[in-house]
Amino acid sequence: MTTAPQAPAAAPHAPSGLRAAARIVAAPDGRGGTALPVLDGAGPFALRRLRAPGPGARVALVGAMSAPLGGDLLALTAEVRDGAALAFTTTAATLALPGRTGAPATYDTHLRVGDGATLHWLPEPLISARGSDLRTTTRVELAPTARLVLREEQVLGRTGEPPGRLRARLTVRRAGRVLYDQELGYGPGEAGWDGGAVLGGHRAVGQLLVVDPAFEERPRAPRVLGPGAVLSPLAGPAAVVSAVAPDALRLRTALDLRLLETYFFATDAAIQGN
Repeated sequence: MTTAPQAPAAAPHAPSGLRAAARIVAAPDGRGGTALPVLDGAGPFALRRLRAPGPGARVALVGAMSAPLGGDLLALTAEVRDGAALAFTTTAATLALPGRTGAPATYDTHLRVGDGATLHWLPEPLISARGSDLRTTTRVELAPTARLVLREEQVLGRTGEPPGRLRARLTVRRAGRVLYDQELGYGPGEAGWDGGAVLGGHRAVGQLLVVDPAFEERPRAPRVLGPGAVLSPLAGPAAVVSAVAPDALRLRTALDLRLLETYFFATDAAIQGN
């Protein structure tokens, strides 16, 4: 994988939108813990290291400015090197807003997890506000013995408003082979997104994906977890919980990792409290 270059200095919003990038690198510190040799962001990306209860590192993204707006090009890269452990979160929801040009915004996330490494990627929801147009891609590259917990949540519109347009793709590869590849579209211009086969009138949608080599010997069984939520095993040491809900609060309840440990079991003792 070619990692992103060091993030440039923050730039103001131009007529064509903002360009900004951020990069995180987590690596063993040689003392049984995890160091962060690279923690670099610009524009809306303000990265902060948090206190971790165990040997793993914790990072939070603090929104430093309104983004993404229409026309913005945002990129976030995280690399967890062999044997390291990283937990990532955000301090608030990401709000997609319309821009001045009418052009769509893009938000690309690229994650790489090495052998024996663990990544918990648990951001707060993405809210697609009225009039916005956002394309997101999340690409994950896993080594054969890597562990991953990844949550995605999308809220379609703020309270009492219709959603903007949102296209979201999540691709996970393990040992170079595709493990999971899903692309969904919501809002104006996307056919059938609000029908019974997709959201059925709900306005919050998400998934929690867990990849663990231990699942090769103890695969997860499919299970209905409640109204609007189901656990599905994947063709590999992985399983995904997919959920729809009327709002963000009930979606988070359906995708709360601590509530789902009965079905997933703890994936790594190095990261707790996420």
